[in-house]
Amino acid sequence: MNLVVQGPAAKAAQADELARLAGSTTVEKIAECAWRIRKAAPADGIAPYCERERLDFAFIPEGRRFADLKLLAMDMDSTLITIECIDELGDLAGRKSEIAAITAQAMRGELDYPQSLRKRVSLLAGLPDKALAQVYEDRLRLTPGAEELIAACKRDGVRLLLVSGGFTFFTERLKARLGIDYTISNQLEVSAGRLTGQVLGEIVDAEAKAAKFGAVMQALGALREQTVAIGDGANDLKMMNRAGTSIAFHAKPVVRAQASCAISYCGLDAVLRLFE
Repeated sequence: MNLVVQGPAAKAAQADELARLAGSTTVEKIAECAWRIRKAAPADGIAPYCERERLDFAFIPEGRRFADLKLLAMDMDSTLITIECIDELGDLAGRKSEIAAITAQAMRGELDYPQSLRKRVSLLAGLPDKALAQVYEDRLRLTPGAEELIAACKRDGVRLLLVSGGFTFFTERLKARLGIDYTISNQLEVSAGRLTGQVLGEIVDAEAKAAKFGAVMQALGALREQTVAIGDGANDLKMMNRAGTSIAFHAKPVVRAQASCAISYCGLDAVLRLFE
């Protein structure tokens, strides 16, 4: 296995120490603050060292190439973008603290997602629909490294799937802006220029995300090892479990515990450095 180690301020001496812990003598610098340690063996000291030094690390099978991938899926809120859109809508409705508390519980897996979403959306009832554009234009920002990751997907012909328990208003605009291939998300009901506090149709939950991932994977004829799924919350886990490489991105502990690897300190461009 290869051990990939990276961090915003990672140093060669840290990579050398991790090589020692992993029983390897082959350390390759792959970017300004990233190294690949070949023929590395898991060891108890690696995770605590990386946490103490604020380093991201991942054990990746030898020969995994980004260009060999066929599908990369990622969550939207707090993954592709830096905000939780529903929390920002809640702020404009004067209900942010209530909504954000429910969001946090849902992302930790403490609440049933469909129930939690309906409860949060109900608190938006009466909000003018222009608030959606206000959040998109004034508050929505791409996560650092997102554009680099998307550019690499386009260069290598990797199809992009954006999954979200959030809303079509945002996913469809991001799809058009970034050239994303597929999306799945929820649609807010609007009547007379205001949100009704209801969601139209079935809720996009963990099962729906996983089903969409599987359908796109099948349509592309992709093998499991040719897929990557990136998420931060408990409702991403079923999708992530179907992927060849699952990445917990600045994620809750329940997600980090089940993913192939975690990126907790770097941006989305760190995904590229996991592959050769």
